[in-house]
Order: sequence, then structure tokens, then C-alpha cells
Amino acid sequence: MMAEGASLDHSTGALWGGGRQPFGASYGKLMMWFFLLSDALTFSGFLTAMGLYRFKYEDTWPVAENVFTHFPFIHGENPLLFVALMTFILILSSVTMVMAVNAGHQMNKKGVILWLGLTIIGGFFFLGSQAWEWYHFIIGDKGSVMLEDRTVVYVSDMEGKIVSLHELIEGTPAEHGTHYHFTTEEMRTALAANPQYSLRYPGKTEEVIPREAALELAEKAKVIQGASLTENEYGNVLFADFFFFVTGFHGTHVFSGVVINIIIFINVIMGTYERRGHYEMVEKVGLYWHFVDLVWVFVFTFFYLV
Repeated sequence: MMAEGASLDHSTGALWGGGRQPFGASYGKLMMWFFLLSDALTFSGFLTAMGLYRFKYEDTWPVAENVFTHFPFIHGENPLLFVALMTFILILSSVTMVMAVNAGHQMNKKGVILWLGLTIIGGFFFLGSQAWEWYHFIIGDKGSVMLEDRTVVYVSDMEGKIVSLHELIEGTPAEHGTHYHFTTEEMRTALAANPQYSLRYPGKTEEVIPREAALELAEKAKVIQGASLTENEYGNVLFADFFFFVTGFHGTHVFSGVVINIIIFINVIMGTYERRGHYEMVEKVGLYWHFVDLVWVFVFTFFYLV
């Protein structure tokens, strides 16, 4: 307790006088960190919920490498190759953002324009790739069968290898990039006529249903092609729900980041930050972009790899 008549220490007054920046960060950067922290908690909640449901429904939860096999203009099975390319491009855009921030520290306007422009291109590439992935996920790939209890199973050979409805009904693999529509009656007839095929669960166990039981289940089943919020040809419908919500939420962040980057890019060209004497705005949007990239690494790991 301060003795009566004692004067206030000048250094203490300066400390609490509002003139100091916490951790040497400006107000704008500090508020960006608060936003990113709250956003990180939101993504953590989504991924945790997805993990809980995944282990709860392990037998019917799709294996990602059986779902994401679409690479533009390349025929055949390419598990997760396109998703890996998306991830690489997004991480590379984080590197170009670092270069843009560094150029800003050096007051190098041309350098900021170059590296920020490349970051924007990387963001557009990621968004376009995600649109391609969503398109193929929605229209479907091989097709599957929904049983009476709404459990989704694949058509497979007796060893558990997944067979498309086209191969079951037409006898040949589907043409790459072409979508076919088949009826439930066609599936039942073809399954009964081909003793080398049965049904299997989509989980990692690759459990094949005995053929007699499969034919009996098929009588009360229906064909599913594609994925939505209510049906999912790849397995448990919650997989599709989480896919749309988690990747869509992240894609919204990427889109927002690209828009903000474009605004900053225009300001850089107009010389706005040259007149201010600093490029701190590039650094602040860089924090957001790095966060978006880091979140995708977790989404990629927990959604596609685990």
C-alpha cells in the first residue's frame, strides 16, 4: 500500500498509461490473433465431433481412398492423389505469402505484388480443385446399395474388391468421367445373375456379406448414386454431412482470404501502403492465410488419412 503523500512512480504510470503495445504487437495484429484463436476452437469442435462419429460407426464409415479417386483427365484409380496436389498447392501458397510479407518489411513494392499475386493464384487453384472434388462427390462414382435399415453397402467380388454398378450390370468398367444411372431392379437382376459378386460393408474391415444373405437383403434394398445431406453412396450419411460442412466451412475461409488478398493486392498497386510507410496490412492478412493453410493440414490428416 502506498504511504500517504508518496508520489506515483513514473515508470508504473507509463506502464499502465495505454502507450505500450502488448508483446510488441499492434492493435490490428492482436485482434487478428484473437479471431484466429476463436476460429481454431470452432474447427477443433467440428473435427472432434467427426472423430467421435467415425469411431462410433466404424463398420459403415467410408475409407477415404475408396472415395476420392478423381484426377482430371487421368483414367483409373488414383487414391487421394488429387487431394494431395490440392494440399501441396495450398501449402506452397503459404510460402509465397511469407515472401510477400518479407518484401513488405523491406518496402519492396514489386516484390509484394509478385508474391501476393502468386498467393492469390494458389488460392484460386485450391477453390477450383475443391469445386471439382465436390462435383464428383455429389454425382457419385461407382454407385452402391442402401439396405432396408438405411445401411449403405458396396457391390463387391467375393474377396471384397469394390465393383461399380456399371461393371455389375453392363459387365465392363465405367468410362472415366461419365455418369450412368441404373435402377434398383437392374441391380437386383444383375446381382442374382452373377454368382461371383456379393455385397460388402464400406469400413476398413472389408467384411463381405455371404451371397445368400446379400441376395435376400437386395430384395428390400435400393440403388444409391451420388451423395447429399440425406443419402451417401460411399457409406454412412454422416460422412457426407461432415464432408460438406467441414470442407465447405474451410473453403469459405479460403474464399474470404482470396477476396481480402485481392483487395490488399489492389491497394499495393495503388501505393496505399507506400504512403502509409509500412505494409502491416499484408502481414495481418498473412496471419489469416497461414491459419487457413494450417487448418487444412488438420482437415486433410483427420478426414483423408486417418
